Amino acid sequence: MTVSEPQTVTGQSLDDTRAEAERLAALDTSLAPTRRSAFAGLWFVRPIVKTIVNFIVFVLVAFFLVKLIPGDPVVAATGGRLSGKALQAARASYGLTGPWWQQLGTYLDQLIHFDLGTSIASGRPVSQDFATRIPATLEFVFFGLFFACVFALVVSYFIVTHRSNGFAKALASYARSAGALPEYVIGIAALFFFFAELHWAPAPSGRLDPILIAPPQVTGFPMLDSLLAGNTADLQSYAAHLVLPVIVMVLADSPLLIKMLILSLDEAIDDPATKFRVASGASRRTVLVSIYRRALPSAVATLGMLFGLLLGGAVVLESLFSLGGLGQYAVDAVNSSDVFALRSFLVVVAGMCLVIYLITDILTMLLDSRRRSGVAGKDA
Repeated sequence: MTVSEPQTVTGQSLDDTRAEAERLAALDTSLAPTRRSAFAGLWFVRPIVKTIVNFIVFVLVAFFLVKLIPGDPVVAATGGRLSGKALQAARASYGLTGPWWQQLGTYLDQLIHFDLGTSIASGRPVSQDFATRIPATLEFVFFGLFFACVFALVVSYFIVTHRSNGFAKALASYARSAGALPEYVIGIAALFFFFAELHWAPAPSGRLDPILIAPPQVTGFPMLDSLLAGNTADLQSYAAHLVLPVIVMVLADSPLLIKMLILSLDEAIDDPATKFRVASGASRRTVLVSIYRRALPSAVATLGMLFGLLLGGAVVLESLFSLGGLGQYAVDAVNSSDVFALRSFLVVVAGMCLVIYLITDILTMLLDSRRRSGVAGKDA
């Protein structure tokens, strides 16, 4: 009796040990990188293919949107000054003759050869207009994106670390109102107070004072060209004319990033990894770095979305402040019924946004491997 009992216990222990070993082996096999997917190492291919497909779809959408605009674009852009053979020749030069599928083929062939067509209003190639306007707009947008990031980091840190503070609660309410106030409302109010009333801001009449001469174009970015030329007067004028539009852009669009950062930081603070670091006596700096590192993927994904919002806001602000960039070019194209310039604007802006979204997707997947295709469902 005393012998059989240990044998029974030992047999059950062996069975339990064997079952546990099999469970761990199965778990290890399911988590092994070689078992995830045959294409696990090519996780970056999927977002690239999606970007290409989305761009092709948008190119087609832009073509048919312009095609659905009522009226003859050549007649509208020229004010009806052309007729007869001259009108037919103008239509042929812009690829407006023949059935729609033939026009679509001409349009796609031009895009493949990086030909954006010719502006009806100005008669210049659209690519030449874009070469001078895109860098100025990107300079404006990147300044707005940079200061929006700085502002969002500071504000989100203050809100998360000072929950009971009244000012922090007011900032949290401001973050929850993401997108409630559009750019043009804040821009008009800023012009009224800082230009019309206080006279602190320069006149909204362009990027450069009328008495100054623009520096030689090297990169196309106005401030960088003035810096390369050593022209401090131009540099100061460019900066002064961008201060108020950038502030408006930050105030209008940064709440989205602040809101996302607060949510991500709250989730990272409640994570067991944070509690472990606090319990183990890690320094405050180490804990904060760990929290922000785990909140970073969501913030990077939001930055891609924010770039699209800032680029859209630039259309309004460049027209409001007469900055003369790509946004104002689009407004002028609409006012002059220059549908070809407008179509090229839509395609170029969509291409820039899709490239930024692709970069943010890849960065997010590098920061958090669970977001990669074929991995998230097993490792999350």
